[in-house]
Amino acid sequence: MAYSGVLKTLISSSCLGSTTRNFSLVSTQISNHTAKWMQDTSKKYPMELINEVPPIKVEGRIVACEGDNNPALEHPIEFICLDLKESTVCKYCGLRYVQEHHHH
Repeated sequence: MAYSGVLKTLISSSCLGSTTRNFSLVSTQISNHTAKWMQDTSKKYPMELINEVPPIKVEGRIVACEGDNNPALEHPIEFICLDLKESTVCKYCGLRYVQEHHHH
């Protein structure tokens, strides 16, 4: 079974038999990964990606946002009031909602 570098470090540090673990190497690996990711200008930041999602039109005044349909990407339910004319943003996931007004 292939393990990532971070997982290998955690496994080897937990097998040392000591009660203290050296997580400085893990921290360094995570920092290096983040720096490498930020240098790649071809990738978009998460908020840039979420801003590409058009506002979700809702008929009522209140929407309950739970994030994604995928349970791994859900967040606590956020009830959002849509009384404003501009779209309203979920504080957890950044999805935007706007009230759809029907004219009779």
